[in-house]
Amino acid sequence: MPPPLPLLHPRRERPAQAVDRAENHADDHAVDHSVDCGEHHAEFRAPDSALGDTELIAARTALTQERHQAARALLLRTGDDWDRRGHRITVLAREPCAAARARDWLLAEPGSAGAATLFALALVHRALRGEEGPGTARMACREAAGLAPADPTPWLGLLLLERASGTGDGTRRIFAEVRARHPDHHHAHHLMTARLAERGPDRGANPDHEVYAFADECAARAPADSPLALLPVVAHTERYRVLAVAGLAAADPAASGHWSQPATGPLLQASFDWWLEWEPEDHPRSHVDLNFLAHALYCAGRGAEAAALFQRIDRYVTPAPWSYPAHDPCAAFHTARARALGTVAS
Repeated sequence: MPPPLPLLHPRRERPAQAVDRAENHADDHAVDHSVDCGEHHAEFRAPDSALGDTELIAARTALTQERHQAARALLLRTGDDWDRRGHRITVLAREPCAAARARDWLLAEPGSAGAATLFALALVHRALRGEEGPGTARMACREAAGLAPADPTPWLGLLLLERASGTGDGTRRIFAEVRARHPDHHHAHHLMTARLAERGPDRGANPDHEVYAFADECAARAPADSPLALLPVVAHTERYRVLAVAGLAAADPAASGHWSQPATGPLLQASFDWWLEWEPEDHPRSHVDLNFLAHALYCAGRGAEAAALFQRIDRYVTPAPWSYPAHDPCAAFHTARARALGTVAS
């Protein structure tokens, strides 16, 4: 792997307004980002893909009760916070009733960009679940993009589809459309990283694999406090998934040696130091990054640092990466958590 980035690598200046505001493996590597671990530990009650966003949870509940108005109000409040908008629409769109409710909204407000985007993403998730073909979903995404040219979310829907069944070139083109609208789009960067990691599994643990160069470049150009600083950790983990599925790495990630490569130690140290300095508590997908970093630290045998991450994760367990390559994510998470916390206690 290329040499890890220093903790305070020169990055693009953060825009002033940002400072002021300070179902399928395709969908970020799992059907849902969070799972109910209650069967394994009673203190972990029904975490889900909303990742603690209480406004989103309320809007989703209303959607299941055949009321779209709360979702409408939520998206109006979200505005052009693109990571949050993408997260919220994606979570709402996963609901089986989402397409019908979005259609009701469109009937009440023809030409509504929010309604069109929710409808498009709902069709995307139906396609990812195999409930209908992707053609209709693609058309809906492009129609939504026409209604909201600045919004990367319809393009995120297209990226989810392309990630599942498209070509590498198509994925790159759509990713470029997302990044043209929001250069630091978190979900899109994770999807692109996972896709690139799947290229050339026969090349094994090649430190020069393109996914590492991609992740390093993205981390280097992002603002200093951007969670994309942790993308190299995600790249390393996604590459492990590919190798393990291909039978080229042990199924037990902690015993695979994948996190024992010479450059991995400095990478994890820089990533943990970044988290200590910049932890983006308000980012809508921060728990996704926390899970990836905790997993990597645990697999590298850095129990004390992993324990700090497990405390911050609390009940927000995400299937990726704990399910890699084919594990029950709750069982894997709680085993790693217990061992890491035991390291601190001993």
